[in-house]
Amino acid sequence: METERLILRRITEDDADNLVELDSDPEVMRYLSGGEPTSREKIVSEVLPRILSYTGDQGFFAAIEKSTEEFLGWFHLRAKHGEPEDEPELGYRLRKIAWGKGYATEGSVALIQKAFSELGARRVYAEALAVNITSRRVMEKAGLRYVRSFHVDRPEIPGSEQGVVEYELLRADWESLRRGPQAPG
Repeated sequence: METERLILRRITEDDADNLVELDSDPEVMRYLSGGEPTSREKIVSEVLPRILSYTGDQGFFAAIEKSTEEFLGWFHLRAKHGEPEDEPELGYRLRKIAWGKGYATEGSVALIQKAFSELGARRVYAEALAVNITSRRVMEKAGLRYVRSFHVDRPEIPGSEQGVVEYELLRADWESLRRGPQAPG
């Protein structure tokens, strides 16, 4: 799948080094592990197998910058194991060099389009720590709307005591957004 500036392709075993580099940046991991890097051993033995367990049209996609062919991070569009296939979760994790350039929104919009137009999704949702304002802004720019907050027990992550927020976009709302404003009549 391609966007204006990105190639979104399936993550493969060959991406292990990219994933290790991504998860080694304390700023990238700030709202995920309190800044703790993910070890190579854990990437290879746990993270990558979990990523590769998603088959079919949903799963994890490496974000490659078209102009440089550089790995920028990843996106996922996947129903969590055991959850309804027509309600996939959207997620993203990008390297710092990609922050603030619109890549997260661009990739998210492309995967939302795929979810509704190709996969028959009824709903797409995303979650982030309430304190992760940047991620929340991406969700909003991609068309998702705030639904609820809930609490998690993650004392190792500063700000987690403020809870997690869930955003969603329903098929009917996505269709309305695509049609644009309707003239009064």
